[in-house]
Amino acid sequence: MAGFDYFVIFAEMRTGSNFLEANLNAFSGLRCHGEAFNPHFVGYPNATEILGFDLGLREADPHQFLGAIKSEDSVLGGFRYFRDHDPRVLDAILDNPRCAKVILTRNPAESYVSWKIARETGQWKLTKAKHAKSERISFKAAEFETFLAELQDFQVLLLNRLQRSGQTAFYIDYEDLQDAEVINGLAAWLGAEERIEGLDRELKKQNPEPLEHKVSNFEDMDKALAALDRFNLSRTPNFEPRRGPAIPSYVASKGAPLLYLPLKGTKDEDVRGWLASLGGGAGLEEGLTQKTLRQWLRKTPVHRSFTVLGHPVARAHSAFCSYILAVGPGTFGEIRESLRKHFAVPLPKGAPDDTYDAAAHRAAFLAFLKFLKANLGGQTGIRVDPSWATQSALIQGFAGFGSPDVILRRGRVADGIGFLAGEIGLDLEPFSEVASPEEARLRSIYDDEIEAAARAAYHRDYVGFGFGDWDGQAA
Repeated sequence: MAGFDYFVIFAEMRTGSNFLEANLNAFSGLRCHGEAFNPHFVGYPNATEILGFDLGLREADPHQFLGAIKSEDSVLGGFRYFRDHDPRVLDAILDNPRCAKVILTRNPAESYVSWKIARETGQWKLTKAKHAKSERISFKAAEFETFLAELQDFQVLLLNRLQRSGQTAFYIDYEDLQDAEVINGLAAWLGAEERIEGLDRELKKQNPEPLEHKVSNFEDMDKALAALDRFNLSRTPNFEPRRGPAIPSYVASKGAPLLYLPLKGTKDEDVRGWLASLGGGAGLEEGLTQKTLRQWLRKTPVHRSFTVLGHPVARAHSAFCSYILAVGPGTFGEIRESLRKHFAVPLPKGAPDDTYDAAAHRAAFLAFLKFLKANLGGQTGIRVDPSWATQSALIQGFAGFGSPDVILRRGRVADGIGFLAGEIGLDLEPFSEVASPEEARLRSIYDDEIEAAARAAYHRDYVGFGFGDWDGQAA
């Protein structure tokens, strides 16, 4: 064999995986055990066990079952794995370079129609053409888009995991299954020495007719598929680094079951002060770790978490004033110098003095926004600091541990607090929002050009969160 311990065929329903398995099993050195990790049966719908494992034993220890497949004598064992199969073994499969990965694909529209017909007729395999059942199905655009999105998400997951671990897969398309030489090539890649002269023809292709003969509303299907953004032209590119959940920044109230997930760069002294005031001024629990956060969650079973969005203009201005314009401890001195020397940001050499007026501030902030467009677009060597990263990226990072229950917005935090109070069934002290110190300064320089520059830099946040022009509020 070619150095593999076992193999997996990543596929979906109606992609020809039964036919591929039948032909691989024609090689004496290969043995595919069907849908070994299907949550409803072991291998095949009518099978009771595989390698001594019935459904109960496999459910109790799927990794032991995987080990049994790896340990087969004289053959290279394998199985078919669909995206809804037992997720507990997926990491072990993907992370093991001695597991040969075969990725079987098919035109998604054909798979969808075939799947719908099989559901209507109840016929999932065909061995005799005279027993073929057929049905014209109705195409449903929303259903197909969900089907396509889930399929693509799983394919991207496979691709990214293999890329990151330096592995490769044997890709094979539904149309390739009819070529014996392709099957022989796959077998050789798996390490089998023998070759087949022809394909196993016991399984017959179901519903070989053109799609227009199988879909009752084919014109609707044609229009719906034409409207799909096949090349993802409307996608907003994202070149930001992936973020972790930043748990040490989380803040829990000691006086109420509330957990605050701060978005760095958004001024929130009023939020923190309000949280600390709850329960008669019980204070805050800060400096959390995954361990201490889990402990808090366990001892506070009825809790709610929230974060607060800031308008991109206000948030970028806050980061600019706090870390770039200012000098001294806690500021970004090296980045400041790089912005002055290499990005034409007209900053004073030292701390701003009386000569640094509103016009100078507007020019410097506008140049900083133009730098942010390049920085967030991956066009600079300067780090994307969390204080000016997109809020979309930061919230995606939260999801690495757990997404917030509620996303509030500056200007409407009090309304959101009322909702949270109702959620946990408590009467909470009223919240009074306090304008950030930089707001008056921003009002003095804000105009359409600054708004346009912010939109260019933070297009992803504007589109994703529905921000309007800045008016001192969050939306």
